[in-house]
Amino acid sequence: MIIGLIIGAVLVAIVIINWYRRGLSKQSIALQEQRLKTSEDIKALILEARKEGEDKKREFLLEAKEEVHRVKAELEKDARDKRNELSRERNRIEQKEESLDRKVASLEQKEQELEQKQCDLQETEDRLLEIEQRKVEELERISGLSVQEAQRQVLDEARIEYEHDMALMFRQIEEETKENAHVYAKEIVVNAIQRYAADFISEATVSVVALPNEEMKGRIIGREGRNIRTIETLTGVDLIIDDTPETVILSSFDPIRREIARIAIEKLVQDGRIHPARIEEMVEKARKEIDQSIKEAGEEAVFVSGVVGIHPEAVKILGRLKYRTSYGQNVLQHSVEVSGIAGIMASDLDLDVMAAKKAGLLHDIGKAVDFEMEGSHIQLGVDIAKKLKLDEVTTNAIASHHGDEEPSTMIASLVAAADAISAARPGARRENVETYIKRIEKLEEIANSMNGVEKSYAVQAGREIRVIVVPEQVRDDEMPLIAHRIAKQIESELSFPGQIKVNMIRESRVTDYAK
Repeated sequence: MIIGLIIGAVLVAIVIINWYRRGLSKQSIALQEQRLKTSEDIKALILEARKEGEDKKREFLLEAKEEVHRVKAELEKDARDKRNELSRERNRIEQKEESLDRKVASLEQKEQELEQKQCDLQETEDRLLEIEQRKVEELERISGLSVQEAQRQVLDEARIEYEHDMALMFRQIEEETKENAHVYAKEIVVNAIQRYAADFISEATVSVVALPNEEMKGRIIGREGRNIRTIETLTGVDLIIDDTPETVILSSFDPIRREIARIAIEKLVQDGRIHPARIEEMVEKARKEIDQSIKEAGEEAVFVSGVVGIHPEAVKILGRLKYRTSYGQNVLQHSVEVSGIAGIMASDLDLDVMAAKKAGLLHDIGKAVDFEMEGSHIQLGVDIAKKLKLDEVTTNAIASHHGDEEPSTMIASLVAAADAISAARPGARRENVETYIKRIEKLEEIANSMNGVEKSYAVQAGREIRVIVVPEQVRDDEMPLIAHRIAKQIESELSFPGQIKVNMIRESRVTDYAK
């Protein structure tokens, strides 16, 4: 029974396996049939795609050929247009060349005609010179005088004959010029002075240091004078300690050194410790303070003047003028004032205001170094201007503001006028008695050296020279010429602030007595 069951199970299994295998065979057969159908479709699609590709290819080829024909036609048309244009241009050039050839030929012909005329003129000129030479020789033979002698004789006679007329004409021209120029010049100067009002004080050239007590003098001198020697050696300033109570006087030709010494001594007196090492330290501090003060003074002057574009080194040199005086007038303050006046006058004359201000501010820059270097402040100022490559207007204003050179611009003349205005303001400057007396004596000496002058007097503190002439030797029409010569000689031989008036007097007096 068990064996029968086993055999039955085996048979069932065999039947199931056969059935499964038949099912798999049917599925594979169906798949293969489907695959065959798909391959045929693909082949058909490929054939159709190839056919469409051939059609597209033919279409593209046709379109490309048409485009090539179209482009070719356009290019041929452009080429024809270019050829036509070139042909026209060639024709125009040929016409111009023909015209130029005709003009060149005409010019050559005219040139030949001119050369021929020039030759004819030269021949005519040679004949005229020959004729003139023969005439001159004949005139010399007849008159017995050479051409130079006759010319000199004629000029002498003309000078004698027309000297009176020349003097009258000179006087008339001078009066007319003065009448017209003075009115306008006075308006400009008065306007500038009214618009620019600056304070000024007269500064001293000797520094005085106040001491708290007399004992401090001994401490400044030091044991065996070592302190005072140290101060004088480091600063280059002479210390004068005399019987003046609680005062030390500093004397030096260099105002900057004197100011350094003054600040150093004040610091030492305030500190109380006075010995060589401390003196050296305070002098160094004072020197740094002065350098800073110089820089700030230059910058302030430039700011107040409203000038731009000045070289930094020029600003530093300009600041040194704070410690420089001229006849008691502070030179930095004077430079700022000249800058303002020159700018105002330049504005009235429609000139470059900024250039006038700059030239006025720097016109006395040479005075910042004239204590240290040889030469006048004008020459030193010109050297500084050239070294710093300042503009020509400023350089010429520096060189010509005292008449050492001729002004090449109107601005240089304005700076000279502004300098004279600033220096001549009442109380702005002062000079010592010895210099004043020498200037007065020289004025009278120049006036008395002229022919026909009887005597002369310098009046109004040297601002005017009154000249009395001998009426029998000098005519009225000769007086303007003599006054002009006196003024020119004063300008060339004297240095003076402002201007000097030359006033000539000619009078005849008759005296009789009733008995």
